Amino acid sequence: MAEVVIVRDPAEGGEIAAELIARLVAAKPDAVLGLATGSTPLPIWKALAARNGTAAHSLDLGRVRGFALDEYIGLPPGHPESYRSVITREVVEPLGMNPALVRVPGDDGGPTEGAGERYERDIAAAGGVDLQVLGIGRTGHIGFNEPGSSLVSRTRVKTLTEQTRADNARFFDSPEQVPRHCLTQGLGTILDARHLLLLAFGEAKASAIAGAVEGPVSSSLPGSAIQLHPFVTVIVDSPAAAKLAYADYYRFAWDNRLDFER
Repeated sequence: MAEVVIVRDPAEGGEIAAELIARLVAAKPDAVLGLATGSTPLPIWKALAARNGTAAHSLDLGRVRGFALDEYIGLPPGHPESYRSVITREVVEPLGMNPALVRVPGDDGGPTEGAGERYERDIAAAGGVDLQVLGIGRTGHIGFNEPGSSLVSRTRVKTLTEQTRADNARFFDSPEQVPRHCLTQGLGTILDARHLLLLAFGEAKASAIAGAVEGPVSSSLPGSAIQLHPFVTVIVDSPAAAKLAYADYYRFAWDNRLDFER
């Protein structure tokens, strides 16, 4: 069972996630992070940036390596909504990471055909992902693994659903500008990470979270693949936790965790 942490608001969730990342980096300064984009992880980056270089925390992410979950296909180089640009703007620069150590799928200059296999090799060459940050879409997708994705899928080209394109349209000038295709880490790739850290906020994510945490494992709800992983932390606010059958137990377990778990 995943460790489910129900928080007051996204800011508290970001602080808890930032602490997990900070502990990892303290123990392993060249840790490999799996980086997610979108609005959900923003509280993490904000909380980490507040710690960055402070006397109280002395957090240095300069040696940390990063691999983004996904990237659009078809956006011109430097497009502000490409995930390379988003990662640079929201993660790399505020956290003082070395941009040369941060990758996104398809950024090696090679053809789109075979880009997934090359990305897989690069992740393996880095020693694998230590901690993978995840959000979850209303369709239950993690990364851009839409419903129907194989539970053992690897990094590959995917066609986005119209729901996902509509959800992401807020980042573009018009819905028509949202790409129809992407490169995304597969569910099997994600499950290879040593620790999965999934965050979700707001009632719109309640059904997806309930299915991912407590529902049957199914390719129809890709997020349910996290149940196959031995080390998962799920951080949600009360609206996102509204449909969890065991919410009271999750709160009790978090409040009564042992000292070594804190």
